[in-house]
Amino acid sequence: MENLRRLLFAIFVFVLAALLFSWWRQGSEGYGLMNLLRGEKPGPAALTPPDKPKLALDELPLMSRLNDEFAKLSAAVLPSVVSVTTKTVRPGQMSWHPFYGLVGERAQIVPGLGSGVIVSKEGHVVTNYHVIEGVAEVQITTNDNKKYPVLILGASKDRDIALLKIDSNRTDFPALGFANSDEARVGQIVFAVGNPFGLSGTVTQGIISARDRHLSDSQFDYLQTDTVINPGNSGGPLVNIRGEIIGINVAIYRGDDTVRAWQGVGLAVPANDAKMVVDGIQAKIREGAKNAATVSSTTGKGYLGLEVSSEPVEIDPVWGTSRRGALVTDISPRSPAAEAGLRPGDVVTKFQGMAFRSPGDLLQIIRTQPPGSEVKLEVIRSNKMGDIIARLGTRPDAAP
Repeated sequence: MENLRRLLFAIFVFVLAALLFSWWRQGSEGYGLMNLLRGEKPGPAALTPPDKPKLALDELPLMSRLNDEFAKLSAAVLPSVVSVTTKTVRPGQMSWHPFYGLVGERAQIVPGLGSGVIVSKEGHVVTNYHVIEGVAEVQITTNDNKKYPVLILGASKDRDIALLKIDSNRTDFPALGFANSDEARVGQIVFAVGNPFGLSGTVTQGIISARDRHLSDSQFDYLQTDTVINPGNSGGPLVNIRGEIIGINVAIYRGDDTVRAWQGVGLAVPANDAKMVVDGIQAKIREGAKNAATVSSTTGKGYLGLEVSSEPVEIDPVWGTSRRGALVTDISPRSPAAEAGLRPGDVVTKFQGMAFRSPGDLLQIIRTQPPGSEVKLEVIRSNKMGDIIARLGTRPDAAP
């Protein structure tokens, strides 16, 4: 009985409060609870958009022009970027069944996705080696959604670069050229173009954040960028403001396993390295190589154990040699360079009688040589010029 009285009192208080609230809102605008209880429908709400933007384009001429230029650049490079779709056959596992004995599962077809960039009017495409490694089928989709079969011409596993050829008679594919990545500067604006998540071509913008400050022939160098490189961007180009390939996107840094957020660190293979792989594959093909297996290691594994300054040394013409040299800053202990007698402070001016444009070019030449090769370096030391003979070893990061 007591509970019933409490319930009736609560209902009385609620009804009284509702009546008082309704009396208080009489004549007030808007739609309230009592309107809802009486079954009244709300009237149309006013929606008045602003009649003009906060700022006019003529108030921000530089940003307006920059906006147009970015859009113009994107429109110019997107037709040259392709989607690389792959299929890999994963063998089924064998298991023992108590009634049927040894039973094998069906093989699975695993799809893969990456990006690539057209580098010739005939349809040569550069992508990452890991995009096409071990695949059973490769197909390319161009930016206009046309699909083509693909020939794999060759690859460098060490440098993670592969060269494909669109199987077509067309000779008018939109192609991008390679920039000189030795001239890439920290802070330079770049754009990562690719096909992330299987979407159509996308563009993200950023800068070159860093370059390897210590050049060495013991490992490869990368360009670091804060441009967002999403899954599926691998193999796509990193382009400069002229629409030239400054690098090939290869990886992103995610931190440790507990951190899954974007860390603002992407890596790209420098354009000069990618171009060297492409030129090496083409040279092998001209020499008569019949398939990708014969040109799958075009960059060699040569190693001396040098670390050189990133800036070239200007050589006085009085020496009668090349105009630029590479200053040796460090020698790895027990390396081929150390055994040959090279020392920190030496200036290498020629390799096998050949001049080079930059210290980076010298290291690239060394890397392309086969281990065991005997090479001659022209060196200036203590104001004297001489030759040093060295025998190349195997680069540590390429050793089995």
